[in-house]
Amino acid sequence: MGAADVQVLIEALIQQQLSEDQVALLRGFLANVEQPGQCLRLIEEAAGKPPCPHCGCQRSHRCGQASGLQRYRCVPCRRSFNALTGTPLARLRLRDKWLHYLQCLIESIPVRPAAKRVAVAKSTSFRWRHRFIAAVLRAPRPQLSGIVEADETYILESRKGSRHLDRPPRKRGGKARRRGISGELDCILVARDRNRQTCDFVTGRGPVSASQLIKHLKPVLAPDVLLVTDAAKAYQAFAKQVGITHEAINVRAGIRARGALHIQGVNGWHSCFKTWLRRFNGVASRYLANYTGWLRVLDAAELTAPRQWLHIAVASD
Repeated sequence: MGAADVQVLIEALIQQQLSEDQVALLRGFLANVEQPGQCLRLIEEAAGKPPCPHCGCQRSHRCGQASGLQRYRCVPCRRSFNALTGTPLARLRLRDKWLHYLQCLIESIPVRPAAKRVAVAKSTSFRWRHRFIAAVLRAPRPQLSGIVEADETYILESRKGSRHLDRPPRKRGGKARRRGISGELDCILVARDRNRQTCDFVTGRGPVSASQLIKHLKPVLAPDVLLVTDAAKAYQAFAKQVGITHEAINVRAGIRARGALHIQGVNGWHSCFKTWLRRFNGVASRYLANYTGWLRVLDAAELTAPRQWLHIAVASD
């Protein structure tokens, strides 16, 4: 893009005549003219002086630089590290394009369009997507309090990209061989309180069990919560074992709400997730937890800028 093209875009921006494609083009241009060391500075600021990722010791000293990042050497174990060692972002290249790519995550852009916008290979785009999401999801889950709705939804399991199948491959997703909830479906458990705090878990295949609820749901619930679910027996057994107050809504009988008690908030999240997921044309089951976490971060609307995503990805424990 030449200077004349930029001038035309600026004049159109002033007159508020830019299309969505032109806005994306201008955003990409501005991202590419950022100072090359900006991403490195943000990484150093977010990490501070990190502890040794090998032994956890805080005693270290500066030991030169590598790939633009300050390198440290641990005093007890004598191993070297930098701000990204031990994180999902370690050994990723092209750091000057990270902020531009994080904007693609904020906009939920699929792999190929994101690769084209940032000018990287589609394999790099896919790798970056899951590395950045995994880094952000290292942050602790929120604690749910007050009235907490919980329910599960199911998606047909997918082995997209797998080289070893123990069943005939499906064409464009296909359908389950059996009706209802079976071992062919991935279970996504979602809990959400009235403050819009959300926790999501991929519990495995088939119906959720009380033991799975104890493993995933119990750590994120405050002791005095009121858990509202459907009438599934697994929730009743879970509430009895952990000693929390539980109210069941008999959805199958056509009851949608009982006063302030309902599970419409969490069911709305399920609907939004499935609608949002369609743009990716099918995702493999092994990556499903990344996608549920990705939407949870977007839904919280707390990380709205690439710099915030990068800060959380580097600074989270």
